[in-house]
Amino acid sequence: MTALADGSGVGTLLRGWRERRRVTQLELALLAGSSARHISFVETGRAKPSPEMVLRLAEHLDVPVRERNALLLAAGYAPRFPETPLNDAAMEVVRSGLERLLAGYEPFPALVLDGRYDVVAANRGIGLLLEGVAGHLLEPPLNAMRIVLHPEGLAPRIRNLPEWRAHLLEQLERRITLAGSEVLRELHDEVRGYPVPEREHERSDAASGLLPFALPLRVEHAGHVLSFVSSIATFNTPLDVTVSELAVETFLPADPETVAHLRSLTP
Repeated sequence: MTALADGSGVGTLLRGWRERRRVTQLELALLAGSSARHISFVETGRAKPSPEMVLRLAEHLDVPVRERNALLLAAGYAPRFPETPLNDAAMEVVRSGLERLLAGYEPFPALVLDGRYDVVAANRGIGLLLEGVAGHLLEPPLNAMRIVLHPEGLAPRIRNLPEWRAHLLEQLERRITLAGSEVLRELHDEVRGYPVPEREHERSDAASGLLPFALPLRVEHAGHVLSFVSSIATFNTPLDVTVSELAVETFLPADPETVAHLRSLTP
């Protein structure tokens, strides 16, 4: 919504999203069933798009749901997508479904993140990995990026920290490009500035921990080195801002030793 406070019109915002996606006016027009002339008129303010056209262009430009509301407001229309708190009664189906999913994945770690990488739900497997993390990092709102990369967080126990750190920073950069979020940019700059703990075994672990299909997370726990492959799932057709920004991250054990260790901790 920042662009609204700056007085930017819908045309300026749409042009910004189009350029960010590296789509020409003609390409966007063909996708949206319009003409390059009309797209040009919308971007320069010579034509006012209907709310349906705003949403159609936003769909083809893969604009996040939150920012689609901003486009509608900039064009003088009411927002179409509510932002319902996850603890609202109307979100019971979503909440209970996520809780069942997390519980069913135990003893392996799984959590739910919002659009700022804040943890909104987690299972007991995640709790095991957080043992030893500094208390100030576990105060709400818990932020996954800070917990993993902070020198008082998981970072000192991650055996392939340089590779995993680079992966997370790249993930953040992709999200910033997609969403154009200043909040994520500030988070990226913060965690990138954290000092990186030096570890004597990092070089050997970087080679020995490689998998042929994915980069694993290798983390120490109770004298064991656990290895996981991360998978992220999102809702396919969200009509609510909150739901559109939720992501379920599950950590699949990458070796039999990790499976055995986690199952040994299950009551």
